[in-house]
Amino acid sequence: MSLKFGTDGVRGVANSELTPELALALGRAAARVLGGSTWLVGRDTRQSGPMLTAALAAGLASEGVAVTDLGVLPTPGVAHLAAADDVPAAMISASHNPFADNGIKLFAAGGRKLTDEVEAAIEAELLRAGVHVDGADRRTGAGVGAIGSDPGAVRRYLDHLVAAPLDGRRFDGLRVVLDEANGAAAGLASEVFTALGALVVSMHDRPDGTNINEACGSTYPEDLRAAVVAHGAHLGLAFDGDADRVLAVDAAGELVDGDQIIAICAIDLHERGLLTHDTVVVTVMSNLGFRHGMAAHGIEVVETAVGDRYVLEALDQGGHVLGGEQSGHVIFRRLASTGDGILTGLTILDVLGRSGRSLAELAAAAMTRLPQVLVNVRTSHRDPELLEKLGPELAAAEAGLGERGRVLLRPSGTEPVVRVMVEAPSEAEAAAVAGLLADAVHALAG
Repeated sequence: MSLKFGTDGVRGVANSELTPELALALGRAAARVLGGSTWLVGRDTRQSGPMLTAALAAGLASEGVAVTDLGVLPTPGVAHLAAADDVPAAMISASHNPFADNGIKLFAAGGRKLTDEVEAAIEAELLRAGVHVDGADRRTGAGVGAIGSDPGAVRRYLDHLVAAPLDGRRFDGLRVVLDEANGAAAGLASEVFTALGALVVSMHDRPDGTNINEACGSTYPEDLRAAVVAHGAHLGLAFDGDADRVLAVDAAGELVDGDQIIAICAIDLHERGLLTHDTVVVTVMSNLGFRHGMAAHGIEVVETAVGDRYVLEALDQGGHVLGGEQSGHVIFRRLASTGDGILTGLTILDVLGRSGRSLAELAAAAMTRLPQVLVNVRTSHRDPELLEKLGPELAAAEAGLGERGRVLLRPSGTEPVVRVMVEAPSEAEAAAVAGLLADAVHALAG
């Protein structure tokens, strides 16, 4: 049975690529590698979620694990409960992907995403055992794990959010529009912000199993931009399907991305003496303007591979407290072990309230984004030597831009594409360089 972990767990078309049989086998393999007598399993609002939850739970229970079905809960909520209870966990979600897709994210005890080595061990165990387990290895009688539920799971996570970052401060008088992506944040996010005094307008908050991420959320913020202006709100927040990321919109309807959010939060922590080692952690995809902005404020930048689990590793290795991705994954390490869109949104409102400045003012003071062009080149095959073969073209592009810009080529960890990213002083120059590199990638692997 074939399975490969991507940048953020396992993903595929539900019941075609990611089947119940595969989920069951993955549950068995994960239980054998990660251990644990109790596991937590949450999901987003996709129609295939209950099916895959049942299959994964069955695989875990067949290895003697007691499984608690958390129901619909954001990914950071699952990670928080896993950390609080010191148990392994799984999240059934394909994040920002269309509803027909689904995925499985695994957390080790303590709510941490898995290392590459642990993922490789699970892949090997799955390949070794597959769906079939020898009768001698099967548990029977009282050795079979029970599957139950936790009606209080959502409340535990909600209480954590309300209490975590604010030290008793409230958002009275601040108006915010929330795009809940018809996903795991639906209902929960508005309850949190309302409890803290914000005037909340909710949209895309009625999931039906098929409308998650559909023309809404962090991958499609156009409705939110219009709604913020129409309601005269101070800002808007757009979550993705499992609410582990968020993008913001200022009062004029302009988008504020993850780089800008991290920059705002880093400067705020730095000025209050709370940014450990005066360092922030981001991935190679962060805008060059972010690096310039941090340097201007005396903040060091540590760079990692793409994926919030690599950001987390760097945070823990260096004893740092803030990191994240341009896509809107932001990790406040003192409060969470993964990106948390709702927690990030709360922090943004808190900075606004304490500073007395608008989101647009904070973003402009934090950094100036260089024009960035991203081209996804779909490939017909994976070539491990592709980047080496593109060496001359890449060197020529980098030489042409010099210190004025930046070029990045990387294979996607979740899709059969190569991402070509170019930053330059102008949109036209970035687009021209990206086009040349995309053509070169397509000629070799398209």
